[in-house]
Amino acid sequence: MRNAETVLGIIRERGRRGLPLEDAYRQLFNCGLYLTAYGRIYHNKGAMTPSVTAETVDGMSLVKIEQVIEQLRYERFRWHPTKRVYILKKNGMQRPLGMPTWTDKLVQEVIRLILDAYYDQQFSPHSHGFRPQRGCHTALTEIRQTWRGTTWLIEGDISQCFDKLDHEVLMQTLSEKIHDNRFLRLINGALKAGYLEEWRFNTTLSGTPQGGIVSPILANIYLDRLDKFVEQTLLPAYNRGTIRQRSKEYHRHNSNYLNAVKRGERERAKELRRKMQSIPYGETHDPNYRRLRYVRYADDFLLGFTGPRQDAEEIKRQIGDFLRDNLKLELSEAKTLITHARSEAARFLGYEVTIHHDDQKHTDGERSINGVVGLKVPQDVIKAKCTPYMKDGKPIHRVELVNNDVYSIIVQYQLEYRGIVNYYRMAYNLHRLNRLKWVMEISLTKTLAHKMRISVPKVYKRYRTQIETEHGHMKGLQETVERDGKNPLVAKWGGISLRWNKKAVLDDNPPNAGNTARSEIVQRLLADTCELCGSHGNCQVHHVKALKNLQKPGRNEKPKWVITMASRRRKTLVVCPSCHDDIHAGNPAGYRKASKAILVS
Repeated sequence: MRNAETVLGIIRERGRRGLPLEDAYRQLFNCGLYLTAYGRIYHNKGAMTPSVTAETVDGMSLVKIEQVIEQLRYERFRWHPTKRVYILKKNGMQRPLGMPTWTDKLVQEVIRLILDAYYDQQFSPHSHGFRPQRGCHTALTEIRQTWRGTTWLIEGDISQCFDKLDHEVLMQTLSEKIHDNRFLRLINGALKAGYLEEWRFNTTLSGTPQGGIVSPILANIYLDRLDKFVEQTLLPAYNRGTIRQRSKEYHRHNSNYLNAVKRGERERAKELRRKMQSIPYGETHDPNYRRLRYVRYADDFLLGFTGPRQDAEEIKRQIGDFLRDNLKLELSEAKTLITHARSEAARFLGYEVTIHHDDQKHTDGERSINGVVGLKVPQDVIKAKCTPYMKDGKPIHRVELVNNDVYSIIVQYQLEYRGIVNYYRMAYNLHRLNRLKWVMEISLTKTLAHKMRISVPKVYKRYRTQIETEHGHMKGLQETVERDGKNPLVAKWGGISLRWNKKAVLDDNPPNAGNTARSEIVQRLLADTCELCGSHGNCQVHHVKALKNLQKPGRNEKPKWVITMASRRRKTLVVCPSCHDDIHAGNPAGYRKASKAILVS
């Protein structure tokens, strides 16, 4: 049987050549794909959370994979309804989130691997969401590098996109290139599996469950039809001309300027030069020059148009008509806006997108920023990021972190701050995040002061340090934890530069997004050797939610499985069924019940 990398390579080649996929269902019998899928999703936060059944990633084994393959081989596999929960959105509304069972997640990930290998070669280069080697920063980079001179920005937002994807349209789109009815029936079954809300079954008539592993790739396949419509219909219709017609007024002033230079009239030449630098070089209303550009990330898209506003309005109308008539989706009127790029800012992926215009900004005697795309950190974003660390307009300590050790508290603040800075690294006003740094630092020192019952100045005196960076030394805080026979653990606050980086790339893809090689956990499972007693055969993987659960205080003598996992710094342990049963006789998530079992014995 071929390994996963070979199988996906063959599927990828068929997609690149545009050939139909005819044997997709047979690939579901390949054990290697399930091992690859397991290695990719076992560390997800929801892997240890039960859904409509008590099943979780704990107890994963080769036997379980064989059972799933057997069910699929004889078409006895049935999807479970997802468990629906709600999470709060920024606007105060709630977003439904579907939680599949572990087996359903595993099969969905295998389906996603197959679909991604086949379709990613065929997707539009203007699509950046949920794709390998692409993300928010690649979408923003495309805008910054290729949208120079844009006049109008058309923000597009599809109303409740994931909830309203039409099943018939989706299945029809899939069947155009996937000629395997068994595979299509399996996907259709996942779409119609329904959901449980407060333990009441509800049917799913449209949409893909938000939170489902296969949902993003299905949404990309669905919205690829929008990408093709824009590329094959709108772009050819609204792109014309190679260069703007030269402005007659600019040409006249330039001729007068050159004549003044020849005659030696220096003052007149300077005056004409100043006037020229306030006149556009090209004709701004040239009817023979139009430019339309497009980029999409998931259900958000942005168009940049150079031309009259009435054409921009027509483009918006045509996209709305196409979505309604062909994809049965609706544009959100509140979020689909037409913005004048030089006087206002459009919002896209958390940034403000503008076009610079300043006749007074010169480089080497010439206007240097007119028409250049500018990316900004929105002021309301800075305010929103500061809010969790403030109360009544002042930074406060975080009560929920007080019981953590100093090392963990500093690491938590540093991770949160670094994540925000790295995301907005492409913003030319990144220095505005100095406000957030100040708020977070005061909150951090107050949290440490509250924990240790000392004053904030004493916190600075105890932990202040100079952090060496590529841009020199910067002030910060540092905590060092010494360890016997090991390098010390060092937690630092600060040392993160707020320098603008136009070429920044954020790796917001899942780990190993483009890698199908076997992960370390898969290799340990294939070894089929118990890491506690050394026996062979039918081994399973024991999982815990977090390593901190192994460090709870209690009896000095800890179970062997706790000592083994803690020493290896792993949340997984490959064990035989007998050892796994012994672990669960205590408490698989922590130490307290396990220690009680030792006391009883």
